[in-house]
Amino acid sequence: MRHTIQALVENKFGVLARVASLFSARGYNISSLAVGETQDPAISCMTILVNAEDERILEQIKKQLYKLIDVIKVIDFTRREYIDRELMLIKLVKGKNQKDLKKVEANKSVRVIEDKKDYKIIEICADKEEIGDIFKILNKFEIKELVRTGKIAMAK
Repeated sequence: MRHTIQALVENKFGVLARVASLFSARGYNISSLAVGETQDPAISCMTILVNAEDERILEQIKKQLYKLIDVIKVIDFTRREYIDRELMLIKLVKGKNQKDLKKVEANKSVRVIEDKKDYKIIEICADKEEIGDIFKILNKFEIKELVRTGKIAMAK
C-alpha cells in the first residue's frame, strides 16, 4: 500500500538525512521525497511517499519520527482526504506533430515556459494520474530532457 506521510521539521542541517535513514533502516524505499520551507523559514515540510504493506512497521516508523528531536509533527495522509500535486518540466525537440502538441498545451495543467526555434519547455502541475495521462501523449514527441519533483500534499 502506498502511504503519503508529511513531517514538519526544524529547518536544520542533517534533518533530511536522519529522516531518510529511518526508512532505509527498516527496508522501505522512499518513492518520492519533497522538502521545502513553510511560511516560517525555520520550519520545513517533508512529503514522503513510501510503499509499505505492513502497517505495524509503518506505525513504528511514525513513532520513531516523533522521537527525532527536530521533528515537530507527523501526518499520515493514507486514510485522510488531501490534495496532492507534482511538477514536471519537459524539454521537447520541435518537429512534426506541432498540432498534436497544441492539444496538450490546451490542458489547464500544462503551461509553455519557453518556446524557441528548435525546442519547447513545458510545465505540468497536476496529480500523479493526470501527469501520467499527459505524459503518455507526450511520449510520441522527442523528449530531450525531463525533470520531475516529488509529490507534495495538503489536508483538505
